[in-house]
Amino acid sequence: MTHSRNRIDVHHHMVPEFYARTLKRLGVDNAAGAELPDLSPEKSLALMDATNISRAYLSISCPGVYFGDAGAACELARECNEYGSALKKGSDKFGFFATVSQTQSNHAVAEVGYALDTLGADGVTLLSSVDGHYLGHPDYWPLMDELNRRKAVVFIHPNLHNTVKDIRLELPGYLIEFVFDTTRAVANLISSGTMDRYRDIKFILSHAGGTVPYIAWRLSLCDFVLDKENRFPKGTLHYLKQFYYDTALSPSPFMLGSMRELVGIEKLLFGSDFPFAPELLVHAEVNDIANLGLSYDEEKAVDSGNAISLFGN
Repeated sequence: MTHSRNRIDVHHHMVPEFYARTLKRLGVDNAAGAELPDLSPEKSLALMDATNISRAYLSISCPGVYFGDAGAACELARECNEYGSALKKGSDKFGFFATVSQTQSNHAVAEVGYALDTLGADGVTLLSSVDGHYLGHPDYWPLMDELNRRKAVVFIHPNLHNTVKDIRLELPGYLIEFVFDTTRAVANLISSGTMDRYRDIKFILSHAGGTVPYIAWRLSLCDFVLDKENRFPKGTLHYLKQFYYDTALSPSPFMLGSMRELVGIEKLLFGSDFPFAPELLVHAEVNDIANLGLSYDEEKAVDSGNAISLFGN
């Protein structure tokens, strides 16, 4: 069943020219094996018009802003946030998730405040791991304190852990390592006690949660082998159900079956992954979602209703 779409895209990237230029100066010419796309706001808007996306929440993708120099990372994060704010002010079709330097706790806390209060950010982007540390590590707790206090929406995007270079597979990193990095971050967020401690943060997981839905039962073995009572007393499955999951690069009946069983349709959000997912692929994603056999109300919820409830607008 189809209906007149009014999609809200929670997984839509911005690639400012200054950001791409900075990465290339540092010898980084790709994002986890994907070529950095030549993107302008006009290209995003054209794609949105062609696929009936009424609003896109923009974010900086992997590899983020940290490349060994903490000060430079803070400066680059600010520049990205001011860019995102300008795009939002220039078009009501754009929102944006703020970027922070995750290795600099004090800066990250301050940047969250500036981005949300002054620049009008709609949430915050966090990478699943940075400089070897996964989300859930105690170093992130001051940042989590602030995000929780603000009841912020946090979009979790995968990164490549520094150990990936030792995996000898002739495959681009984004193809399968992304889903594993997301899964590791989720496992650590729960087992570290972060999910129980910071209950007011609204987390969105990219790519339908990586492998999380498929291995949910196995993850629940943490209840038996880790310190459940002191860190995640409600049990692993309870916390898995607290996440939101986007459809980016995942619009299959296998994903849908897992989502129905794990969290229900109400936690599923439309995501395109444009421009790393090129225009033809976004059209394929839209078509495949339309052919999943969702009811009218379910399609509407995934396309926009769940996002409207999440963001409150």
